[in-house]
Amino acid sequence: MQKVTIYTDGACSGNPGPGGWGAILIYNEHEKEISGSEKETTNNRMELMAVIKALECLKHECEVNLYSDSAYVINAFDKGWIYNWKENGWMTKEKEPVKNRELWEILYKHSKKHKINWIKVKGHSDNEFNNRCDKMARGEIKKLVESLQLTVKKIFYLGVGG
Repeated sequence: MQKVTIYTDGACSGNPGPGGWGAILIYNEHEKEISGSEKETTNNRMELMAVIKALECLKHECEVNLYSDSAYVINAFDKGWIYNWKENGWMTKEKEPVKNRELWEILYKHSKKHKINWIKVKGHSDNEFNNRCDKMARGEIKKLVESLQLTVKKIFYLGVGG
């Protein structure tokens, strides 16, 4: 089984607001960076998207060391929350619907395909890869906001909408 290391991070400007995610996949001496954004989202959704998108890059069953600074993501697996949610019809122990259920369901499927070691790292510290993921996520937010501002300027300039 191939061994892959993955680092992920998500960010949001406002919560909800524009968000971004970034991930680094490492296999032997090869590195792959991926990132993306969403216009209106939350930090937790971006943390989940980073993990999902990284795992979607794996073409075969892999042994994965997955590093994230998101307690939300790591604890769901390490503390068994996700297994309880699934068993209880995607309801929390407080009988509330699990937030971001559709993303958790995707992540659950990936967790069954791969052997994943969920590793919590301290965010915004000295972890080079986590810091790179954070920079990618924030870069995606910046690109998205600039793109939205250009769109608004074009609409204003063209006199569309008023």
